[in-house]
Amino acid sequence: MRHGKKFNHLGRKTAHRSAMLSNMASSLIMHKRINTTVAKAKALRKYIDPILTKSKTDNTHSRRVVFSYLQDKESVTELFNTVAEKISNRPGGYTRILRTGARLGDNAEMCVMELVDFNELMLKEEGAGKAKTRRSRRGSKSKAKEEVTASADETAVAAEEVATEDAVVEETVEEVAETQEEVVEETATEEAPAEEVEAEAPEVVEEVAETEEAEPEVQEEPATEASAEEEQSADEKEEGSEEDKKD
Repeated sequence: MRHGKKFNHLGRKTAHRSAMLSNMASSLIMHKRINTTVAKAKALRKYIDPILTKSKTDNTHSRRVVFSYLQDKESVTELFNTVAEKISNRPGGYTRILRTGARLGDNAEMCVMELVDFNELMLKEEGAGKAKTRRSRRGSKSKAKEEVTASADETAVAAEEVATEDAVVEETVEEVAETQEEVVEETATEEAPAEEVEAEAPEVVEEVAETEEAEPEVQEEPATEASAEEEQSADEKEEGSEEDKKD
């Protein structure tokens, strides 16, 4: 049992451990992600975070201090020229550990360690998510004012939208009224000939009635002549019968 254990020695002596962490830090800076064990990644996080914080101040002293840890000119140049610009607004938490499962040989837990600001896919997802809100006692009045102004702007926008909708509704109503008037006029023009026909109909009916009344008078004359002939024949028969009786 080891009492007072402050960090993981990783089964190596001090010189071996420091050289290994230095090489891993240089590889992470150059390639932006590395594949290693979870134990080494946790040890590397403690080792590289102060180096990344030091790179935010670009001066000769900072470069010499970082070089004393990395022992690589290319990684120092990459750190101060490229990485420092990306992490300038991040207050710590520069790295991310993503577990990938167990290694086949010794069943060690493996992971991918990467710099947070160089994973574009994760940054897009974070940007699409909800923005974090900070609660503080300061500036509550200003926030309340901003909320009031924002609500007032929203109400003004809503009122404008309602006004535009009302105007559109009025225009549609006017168009409908115009179309109805046009339809009424067309129907009136179509019904006018029918009304004329109806107005002429009584005259036609009267003419027909007159013709019907006139026709029986014409037909009565032959009937009267026939009746007169019948009466004469009947008188002649009676006279003949009387003569027969006398004889």
